[in-house]
Amino acid sequence: MFVALRDLRAARGRFLLITLVVTLVALLVSFLSGLTAGLAHQNISAVTSFPGDTVVFADSGAAPSFDASSLTQEQVAAWQSAAGPNGTVDPIGISHGKVDPSGRAAVQVALFGTTGTALGNRSATQDGTVVLSTGAAKDLGAAAGDTVAIAGRPFTVAGVHGDDWYSHTPVVWQTLADWQATTPRAGAATVLAVSGVPDQSAPNAAAHTQTTSVTGALSALSAYKAENGSLTLMTVLLFAISALVIGAFFTVWTVQRMPDIATLKALGATSGSLVRDALAQAAVVLTAGVAVGLGITATAAAFLGDALPFVLSPTTTLLPAAALIALGLLGATFALRFLFTTDPLTALGAGR
Repeated sequence: MFVALRDLRAARGRFLLITLVVTLVALLVSFLSGLTAGLAHQNISAVTSFPGDTVVFADSGAAPSFDASSLTQEQVAAWQSAAGPNGTVDPIGISHGKVDPSGRAAVQVALFGTTGTALGNRSATQDGTVVLSTGAAKDLGAAAGDTVAIAGRPFTVAGVHGDDWYSHTPVVWQTLADWQATTPRAGAATVLAVSGVPDQSAPNAAAHTQTTSVTGALSALSAYKAENGSLTLMTVLLFAISALVIGAFFTVWTVQRMPDIATLKALGATSGSLVRDALAQAAVVLTAGVAVGLGITATAAAFLGDALPFVLSPTTTLLPAAALIALGLLGATFALRFLFTTDPLTALGAGR
């Protein structure tokens, strides 16, 4: 580290420049990661809260889709019969609608109808009542005990629980009977949340349905699939760009240091020690740049509040930071091939 630290002090301007570049890349990656997670949360958080391990869709002849799925009472009954006493089948109705709060403009929400208490305190357990997600309660300006109207029918707010979203709209939970009454053309249910049914091929064939896991059901929401794919691709490209930028910088820097490297080799320095020295130098630059970038992201997230759908978590900060440092070191490693191929006498002659 002796040479590396002296080099950092002697060429402060150049290293500050590359540190600034790393900071900007880290800021972009961490902010984009947080935004991707935030947008995903506002797209699928209600779906990820489904009970069971399997989601059943109506077989439309194509890939499962929440928009195209509409189950009849006969299909629901076929799955309930297949589940028997050891399995559970929870019908879930999903639709979009407007809720009219008293004295305020109507708000577009996602209406979810469920039976029983499969979703804990999110479920509305009595007809004529609804449970609001925190986002819906904020948009409606409603609290427990208030009255809201859905499709012209009054409903009492039984509680406010869960930050649930579906396709970027806040969720309002109803009983399945109320959901069927307010959206009569939607069928008996949209999907089924099923657990404890090991042989799913038989009820699928009998009821003309198709199944997937809860995680697999996320791709059945077209908006999430397109949005998440685009943002993930942008993040991957930023990672690749960071590796190329760091690699290019240290390649040029290593070439410029050829006379110094030749002198050190002539004095007996091994290639391994020079590689460790250069990688330690790269690690200092990367760690400093990434730390500043993450600090800016965390500060910005605190000031943004609810203005943007942003998630600040170890997955959106520490994981991208570790990946950036690893990719940067990988790029710097490729730049160090000159350390193994440089002949001291030739380099010294070229440096005169």
